[in-house]
Amino acid sequence: MIRFDNRYGTVEISQEYFRYLVGNAVSSCYGVAGMVRNGPRQGLRAVLSRRTFADDGVRVRGDGDRLIVDIHIEVIYGMNIAAIAKSIVNKVRYTVEEATGLSVKKVNVFVDGMKPE
Repeated sequence: MIRFDNRYGTVEISQEYFRYLVGNAVSSCYGVAGMVRNGPRQGLRAVLSRRTFADDGVRVRGDGDRLIVDIHIEVIYGMNIAAIAKSIVNKVRYTVEEATGLSVKKVNVFVDGMKPE
């Protein structure tokens, strides 16, 4: 849970909500071939269900009243990785800030692999 206080009281937003919000935003970016599972929880879930999820490879954590987002992706071979990463950072920051009103401190994009078109 990510908690923050505002003038109306305390607001709690679940990690699952953030992961799906970010995962869907990243998946729609041009040049992203897919998300890469990160951590034992996502790996176990993938083994048990044998399918992919929108929140694979996404980790969101709070730093005071701001958020830090880690994203693990695969890109399409031959694409400009710097341009893809910049697009993802802008899209994630905009999507999270518009949906929740929370500011994003940092978006870390990790390119874990490449896939042919």
